[in-house]
Amino acid sequence: MADPASMPSTDTSTRPKTSTVATLLRLRPYIRPARNRLLASGLMALLATTSGLVLPLLIVKIIDGPVADGDTSALWPWALLLLVFGALEAAFFWARRMLTARALPRVEEAMRNALYEHLQTRPVAFHDKWSSGQLLSRASRDLGQIRMFLSFVLIFLIVNTATFVLGSVILIVLNPLLGAVVTAVAIPVIVLSIVFEKRYRVVTRRAQDQAGDVATLMEESVLGIRILKAFGRHRAMDRRFAAQTRELRGTEVRKARLVGVIWAVLIALPEAMIAVALLLGVRQVADGTTTSGELVGFFAVVMYLRWPTTSFGWLVAATTDTGAAAARYFEVMDADGALPEPEHPAEPAKVTGALAFENVHFRFPDTPPDAPDLLRGLDLAVRPGETIALVGPTGCGKTAVTALVPRLYDVTGGRITLDGTDLRDLRLERLRRIVAMAFEESVLFSMSVRENILLGFPEGTDADVERALAVAQAGFVHDLPWGLDTRVGEEGLDLSGGQRQRLALARAVVSRPAVLVLDDPLSALDVHTEAQVERALRSVLSTTTALVVAHRPSTVQLADRVALLDHGRITDVGTHDELLRRSSAYRHLMAADTSRFRDLAAPRLDREPAEEAV
Repeated sequence: MADPASMPSTDTSTRPKTSTVATLLRLRPYIRPARNRLLASGLMALLATTSGLVLPLLIVKIIDGPVADGDTSALWPWALLLLVFGALEAAFFWARRMLTARALPRVEEAMRNALYEHLQTRPVAFHDKWSSGQLLSRASRDLGQIRMFLSFVLIFLIVNTATFVLGSVILIVLNPLLGAVVTAVAIPVIVLSIVFEKRYRVVTRRAQDQAGDVATLMEESVLGIRILKAFGRHRAMDRRFAAQTRELRGTEVRKARLVGVIWAVLIALPEAMIAVALLLGVRQVADGTTTSGELVGFFAVVMYLRWPTTSFGWLVAATTDTGAAAARYFEVMDADGALPEPEHPAEPAKVTGALAFENVHFRFPDTPPDAPDLLRGLDLAVRPGETIALVGPTGCGKTAVTALVPRLYDVTGGRITLDGTDLRDLRLERLRRIVAMAFEESVLFSMSVRENILLGFPEGTDADVERALAVAQAGFVHDLPWGLDTRVGEEGLDLSGGQRQRLALARAVVSRPAVLVLDDPLSALDVHTEAQVERALRSVLSTTTALVVAHRPSTVQLADRVALLDHGRITDVGTHDELLRRSSAYRHLMAADTSRFRDLAAPRLDREPAEEAV
């Protein structure tokens, strides 16, 4: 799990201030393929609005014409025109919906695929800093917000603005005085919207970050449910989750209050203006300076403009929400740190597997500046086909050493070479075909057993899989309901720890790699299974260069030589027996397990001959 102190801060005050418009403009590359459809959709919405605005003008003609003259026969052409323009308004709105229905899901898909690809290319150091819940919320909730903005909010933000402008022109043409009174509402609306947007932007970003924190805790609780139940901590986690959701609720309530205020103002201001205009209009009719039809048509246009005016607050709020969502999306996309690829990559024709660590220094990216390096001038040479066991006290950097070989991290000083070539001069894809790795923590994916084993060797055959299963002593897969086609559950949790570890080992050896890195790969196995795996593994280790992190003498016995790591350096190298004789530090490490190992190896005097044979 990422250290919370190293995660991106959810405090919005520490981030650079970028306007909502500037952030939304960065969506242009993703929108470009759907640009024509979006423009056509906007045009359809504008035509629908225009058709709607024609209706009040027709009402003016009807009232001042056939109605005023009492000529009912003349009403039919006007009624037909009302029907035509009403049908056109509905048709244009339908066309707008159809145009966006296909285009916008593709935009969302492109953005989600880009995010996923970006996450796959980031180094492990990047993922150390980000919680999975925050990343998941960006790939789901935030992208959903962006899609809603593009499909609805953006179009109506433009169309409603255009509608208000066009409607205001019509109002002023119909009645200059009343039109000026009604359209004056635009000034306070614009001022209030600017003030509202600034305040709302901070709150909505905080709410989205808090939602990501809630998603993180939910995911951790689901994946770690066995631990929580085993230690009886589900109640404490309930309280922690409730505290986070309560904090999120408080932020959402503050958002609702801000939206409520802007809605109330945007409803009250137009209503007040309408009341004033109505009084003035009635007086004009009484004075004979305007007709009843013109007044009815005028207020028909006013009522048509109520939605564009009152919706402005909601549209601004939704735009601000989308700006925060886009900022969170680009916050991930802007994160640099991808491991550099060589400009002129080396292409070794044949790999023998000679691995050398030359004055290697390493520190994790988030290590405090005043802290010493984890690895401080490490030197180690592994001959082709040789197996080196790496041992040392807890926290000395054994796992870091193994992570440097496939370049999950890069060295911060010195270099690591393969057949004399710096690993950084090899393409990452090529290097990771040469080097295979099995981690102590065995992660399996929700796919079939076969797919899990062939994850790094997709061209492998079932014969390759069976050979790898034999090495890992994982024949239990044939007893699963569908054998190799059995779908492993989430993270392989429906298998035992030892079963997951054996499948992970099979995944590492299936491709017959030139270099094999094993980080304590047998820790979850029982003694007898471990012995069987070790016997089968010897055949693989005899043909590959291997670096094995070992904690038990039984695992050390697999190695040709043992390297003792302490205080960031290799302090001694030799066989197991040589180090036992000359290194007190090695004897101290092996003391507890050595006696266990010898007890297992030595025949018991009270054992029956038949038992010995078995």
